Amino acid sequence: MSVYEPVPLSRRPVDLVILIFFWVNLLVVTYMIDLEQLVIADPANFSYPFWPPSFMVDAVHWWGANFDPVLLARPPWWKATIWIDAVFFGPFYVFAIYAYTRGREWIRMPSVLYAAMLFTNVVIILSEEYFGPHATPAPGLVFLANLAWLVFPIVIVWRMWRPHPFTKKSASRSDS
Repeated sequence: MSVYEPVPLSRRPVDLVILIFFWVNLLVVTYMIDLEQLVIADPANFSYPFWPPSFMVDAVHWWGANFDPVLLARPPWWKATIWIDAVFFGPFYVFAIYAYTRGREWIRMPSVLYAAMLFTNVVIILSEEYFGPHATPAPGLVFLANLAWLVFPIVIVWRMWRPHPFTKKSASRSDS
């Protein structure tokens, strides 16, 4: 019978990088950058909300005005991806940060589902960025700005594909 022992987080460098990705998404992307697009309906005519902070609102609007027109256009399909982020991905990050830190295997399937949804959303968004009515004037820069959200889903699926991603087989013991 195989017995598995936990691998400490300090010996799981890929998980440490994934955790940084989750923290950045939770604290900056989901509940600042993306939330701005839900609380400000019209970026051309608004009052600063209590949250996100005004410097973040200004940064989001600057990025949209210079590189990412769909971000300011905010068509319904775009807002749908933002709602997915706020309602599903945000809570996922909280659970995933706990599970990856503590090595809890129940996060495997939620991680694969999250990665598939995230990858799909980013491909749809990039399709608009290149071919849609709100195409970016800076496709290379926008691609690079979104690259982490294409790479991390692949890394997460690769990492969670094995049955015991946070453990290793312990040395064989003979019962005598």
